[in-house]
Amino acid sequence: MSTKNRSTRRGSVYHRKSDGKWVAVIDLTVEGGPRRRLVRYASSAAEADRKLRDELRKIEAGIRSAGRQVTVGAFLGRWLESIRPPHGVRPSTHRRYSELVNVHLIPGLGKLRLVALQPTDVDAFLAAKLDSGPAPRTVHHMRAVLRAALTQAVRDGLIVRNPAGLSRPVRVEHREMTVLSPEQARAFLDAAKGDRLEALYATALAIGLRQGEALGLRWQDVNLEVGTLRVEHGLQRIAGKVQLIPTKSARSRRTVVMPGMVADALREHRTRQLEDRLLAGGRWHDGGFVFTSSIGTPVDTSELRRAFHAVLRRAGLPAIRWHDLRHSAASLMLVQGVSPRVVMETLGHSSIALTMNTYSHVLPALQREAADAIDRLLGEPR
Repeated sequence: MSTKNRSTRRGSVYHRKSDGKWVAVIDLTVEGGPRRRLVRYASSAAEADRKLRDELRKIEAGIRSAGRQVTVGAFLGRWLESIRPPHGVRPSTHRRYSELVNVHLIPGLGKLRLVALQPTDVDAFLAAKLDSGPAPRTVHHMRAVLRAALTQAVRDGLIVRNPAGLSRPVRVEHREMTVLSPEQARAFLDAAKGDRLEALYATALAIGLRQGEALGLRWQDVNLEVGTLRVEHGLQRIAGKVQLIPTKSARSRRTVVMPGMVADALREHRTRQLEDRLLAGGRWHDGGFVFTSSIGTPVDTSELRRAFHAVLRRAGLPAIRWHDLRHSAASLMLVQGVSPRVVMETLGHSSIALTMNTYSHVLPALQREAADAIDRLLGEPR
């Protein structure tokens, strides 16, 4: 090693020419966090080396002392509390994390001491889960949650490295999405005509709103004169109670220009809702929502699922998920030549890369259209 520059796995020593000092540097940056460094100065290389070793011993001793008796289960319980809404993750995300932690991670790994947990322990746990029945995607999520929690343990100085991050990733087969063709989409909307939720189906298929976004729409978010609607909230059931919560990201909060057929459907729907309100009388619950039950309460998702599948059966279409209406909207827009950037903004995606990666199945048709367009412009007449 050079007498001017020395390095170890976590620290380094170098000679600063500007003032002749020797500098010992320890990198304290943790996964996902900002860059942090511990710097000590010395008048000689030997003194800098000694300071480097002393500080590393202090760090390791502190980590071992703080985390020696902490179990994985105890830490995961504290971690779940630390990310509890409203200051942590979204309520639906917290419920999912809690399920994975309490049903799978704590029973499988909870008794191990946190400082003793090794990547091989995580590998064995994940392999056992794959053999015992949960879908690979669920096991993938277990690893992801454990990795997120242990990243916090690294930040807190309880462990030096993240065993979950060093474990073998769970292979998940890509699930092909189901999208409606233009003919199927028209058949679906024809079958929905006259249904009290006809406008909801039209909005989901034409604009690609997520189910929670569509059910969380309020009339104050809709401008039928201009032909736009504003997506700012989603409707979720939390602890048995339906609540409006902000959309999950800034990109998800967006103003969408409605196709004329959606605006027309919403006008008819508003008239139908006023009739429902008159019939309900004092039983009407005025929450200001666009899509409601016959007495003004938010639409129940289980009832919506049954009604949605009934429309699919009337249309002679295969059973699909509600989210496939969103996929169908994006595919139909792209095939019709709508700019991917516009599709991204309409769907509320975080990036155009996400949009194109998600709907890569549409690319061959777009590439053929682009090639034909260039051929018409530059090619010899045939």
